[in-house]
Amino acid sequence: MQTPSQTLASPSARRFARERDVDLNELSRELGQNWLSQADVARKLGGGSGPTALGNSASPWDQDHSRFGPVEAEPTSRLNRLAATNLASAQQMIPAVTHQDRADMSAIERFRDSLKQEARARGTKLSSLAFHIKALALNLREFPRFNASLSTDGETLWLKHYVHIGIAVDTPNGLMVPVIRNADRKGVFTIADEVVDLAGRARDRKLRPDEMAGASMTISNLGGIGGQAFTPIVNPPEVAILGLTRTTVEPVWDGKAFVPTVFCPLSLSYDHRVINGADAARFLAHYACMLADPREMLI
Repeated sequence: MQTPSQTLASPSARRFARERDVDLNELSRELGQNWLSQADVARKLGGGSGPTALGNSASPWDQDHSRFGPVEAEPTSRLNRLAATNLASAQQMIPAVTHQDRADMSAIERFRDSLKQEARARGTKLSSLAFHIKALALNLREFPRFNASLSTDGETLWLKHYVHIGIAVDTPNGLMVPVIRNADRKGVFTIADEVVDLAGRARDRKLRPDEMAGASMTISNLGGIGGQAFTPIVNPPEVAILGLTRTTVEPVWDGKAFVPTVFCPLSLSYDHRVINGADAARFLAHYACMLADPREMLI
C-alpha cells in the first residue's frame, strides 16, 4: 500500500483536490500512478478513471506545468485579459493581410533638425511619430475605405467623416491605445504635445475611457525598441493598422554617388473583407510619398 509520501502532486493539484474532497492517495491507487495533476483530479470528478495522457487534458492550456519542473504563477491583469479577448476575437473574425513597404525619412529628419530650436522654445519633443500621425491622418482623407468600420453582419460599411488616430502605448499594465482627435486638422507641434500627454497619462493609468475610443486607425510604433517588420493585429472596429519599426540608414545611388538615406519600415495590416491588396499598396505608396516630401502634407 502506498503511503501519503509516495503520492506526488503539485501544491495547486493538492489544493484543488482538498477543496473538492478528493483523496489523492486513493486516486493514485486507482490510476496506478504516483504523480497526480490537477487534470487527473478533474477527470476523477468528471467520472473518468484512466490515466491522463500527456497533453490529453480538456484544453492544451489546462495542464499542470509543475509536473515538468519548477513554475511560478503570475496573475494576469484585467487590462491584459480584456486585450487578449479582443485580440483573439480579431484574429478569428478578420481575414487579415499585412503589406510591407518603407518610407524615405531623410527630408523629415532634416526638417525636424531645423525645428529643434523652436521645439526647445516650446518645451516640446518633436519626434518622428508626430509626422507619421499627421501623414496617416491626411492619407485617410485620400483613401476613405481605410477610415471605416464594418458592421458585425458584414452588410454595412460605415465611412467616417472624421479622422482620429490611435497610438498604441506600451505600459507596465499592458497595451493602451489613446486617441488623437481630428489629427488631420492639427499641426505637428500640437500633435507632438498630445502624444507626450496621452502616453504619459496612459502609463500612469490616468486616461478616461472616452480618450481610448473612436479611432479611425491605429499606429503601433516599435521604432524605439527594434525590428525590421512585424504583422500588427487589426484593432476592431477599425479595418487597418499601421506598424512602424526602427529606422535605418542605407546607401542609395542617385546616379552619381551613394547617398546616405534614412528609411522607416512600414507594416500595414488590413481587413481583406474591406480592402484589397492593390488598394493597400497604393495607400502605403501615397503615405511614403508624403513623408519623402513633407511639402505634400501642406497641399
